[in-house]
Amino acid sequence: MTKTFTIRRPDDWHLHLRDGDMLCAVLPHSASHFGRAIIMPNLVPPVVTAKDAAAYRDRILAAMPEGADFNPLMTLYLTENTDPADVAAAHADGLIHAVKLYPAGATTNSASGVANFDRVGAVLEKMAEIGLPLCTHGEVTDPEIDIFDREAVFIDRVLDPIRRSHPALRVVMEHITTQQAADYVRAAPENLAATITTHHLVINRNHILAGGIKPHYYCLPVAKRENHRLALRAAATSGDPRFFLGTDSAPHTDANKLLPCGCAGCFTAPNTLSILAEVFEQDGALDQLEAFTSLNGPAFYGLPANEAKMTLTRSPPSFPSHVDTPEGPVTVFDPAMPLHWTVT
Repeated sequence: MTKTFTIRRPDDWHLHLRDGDMLCAVLPHSASHFGRAIIMPNLVPPVVTAKDAAAYRDRILAAMPEGADFNPLMTLYLTENTDPADVAAAHADGLIHAVKLYPAGATTNSASGVANFDRVGAVLEKMAEIGLPLCTHGEVTDPEIDIFDREAVFIDRVLDPIRRSHPALRVVMEHITTQQAADYVRAAPENLAATITTHHLVINRNHILAGGIKPHYYCLPVAKRENHRLALRAAATSGDPRFFLGTDSAPHTDANKLLPCGCAGCFTAPNTLSILAEVFEQDGALDQLEAFTSLNGPAFYGLPANEAKMTLTRSPPSFPSHVDTPEGPVTVFDPAMPLHWTVT
């Protein structure tokens, strides 16, 4: 039985750090394990211009723990008023590494997202021209569409038309949750990829609803049936370079998670690597963990893999049940299974 193994330092290609006191409280948990992260721009107000992104990056760097080696990769929030020239200049300066598409109303702080996709064609064309990836929150928000079908409908109604209109556009389908999404990526050219979260490899919709509602497992896109979870595990452990880790670690205080209309998101930053090692070992794929966490993402984004290494040792890890913040406690994701790997 393997007792220790070493991989290149991982990256997180989808991360929520929030701002202010929350940023200061949660940033150390990502900075301790990851070399880089694609930082989500859905603040209030959102990060919509190069100036916004530069200011947010400065706040992240100011909150960095002493001695941390962590590079926040900034993104812009796509709106119907986004200026293609501003996007291109931010990319040319090395400030941003992607633009994020939120359909209006799809998830936390997405009210400023896109409602009319015809109005963002010029931005997408410029992004295709300069090779800047579009990261998509892949759900429609039509109230007539069942919440468990929103990802599949997004592919048909939104993503596929965008890709036909802009065939050179590099696209990342973020936090995919369905067999349909995994199959769509496999069938596409190499300029389409997908991130998969830690929690969607572990939970299905029963974890949220069976035996009582579990708010700390509620996320968007919502976890689906077991066959979809297994399809995601097969994609993640396959070694296919089009799939890589984006934790979508999303901290909310317990007070906000436990409201009658509670927030969506799972806070996985503290224990993601231990959970992933467990999942990959269960599926006989520890040899593919480095590709998923450390190699595939940099290759798609045109960046070198991290030179630093990380060692995991077979010993039961210890994690806090929650992280204290000035705004209130944030519960750490419970994988509902024993873990046997510790980052050392």
